[in-house]
Amino acid sequence: MQKNKVRKAVIPVAGFGTRLFPATKVVKKELFPIIDRDGRAKPVILAIIEEAISAGITEVGIVAQPDDREIFENLLKNPLKKEFFDKLSPQNQEYSRYLEDLGSRITILLQEEQLGYGHAVFCAKDWVQNEPFLLMLGDHVYASDIQKSCASQLLDIYEQVNQSVVSLTTTPAENLHTSGCVTGVWQELNSILEVTQLYEKPTIEFAQQYLRVQGMAENEFLCIFGLYLLTPKIFDFLAEHINQNFRERGEFQLTSCLDKLCQEEGMTGYVVKGKCFDTGLPDTYRQTMIDFRNL
Repeated sequence: MQKNKVRKAVIPVAGFGTRLFPATKVVKKELFPIIDRDGRAKPVILAIIEEAISAGITEVGIVAQPDDREIFENLLKNPLKKEFFDKLSPQNQEYSRYLEDLGSRITILLQEEQLGYGHAVFCAKDWVQNEPFLLMLGDHVYASDIQKSCASQLLDIYEQVNQSVVSLTTTPAENLHTSGCVTGVWQELNSILEVTQLYEKPTIEFAQQYLRVQGMAENEFLCIFGLYLLTPKIFDFLAEHINQNFRERGEFQLTSCLDKLCQEEGMTGYVVKGKCFDTGLPDTYRQTMIDFRNL
């Protein structure tokens, strides 16, 4: 196997989905439906898994709460009951078989306590082992502007630079409070960045002072698009925070560990040629339902 071959993707889905309450009291936000370009209604998590598979990923680990294990196994592992299968159209019967095949590539990983996004990622450590991996948010779906999928673009950059890669998108200053933000030096203008710092949800004042990127408009910044290609070294920094009980906003976070990874190993930022859709908020979920199928 090549040193830089990426085989695995991790998708944490153990959060409660507070911003979509009360719907998330009965339905996991990762199971909310969207309509794809073929007109098929599918849960968000399935579109994310398919994004990973499109990039050549062969194994997907889903980090879930113990109580939700059965839900994801029912979707991805268990065959449909015969009486229901027989009612499907021939096309959907074929898709049901495809789901079973897809399920053979899925491993359900457990986060016993909900201690933050960084902790959820750390729960995949033993499964990932000493390999680079694709990390994907459980409530974001993607549409590429070019022939290659967004995840494929990220893997291509990783193969070129052989270090961690974070996906980027241009974000107006008023939206910084919702995103991880990065700064650095362009290696290829408006495309590839040598990352020098990552910072979670900065204020506009902080970003203007410390996170400006040369050549960008004064009110525009580079924020994380929702895909990461990480070396296994990230688990060392996550373990350090967990062992020292170093929490941010009450939880173990990922971004500060990404910054440590950047300082130790270097990190590349890549401005993805595509669009990212956040399904974790009512307004953005509604807009995803309108836009995703038509792209």
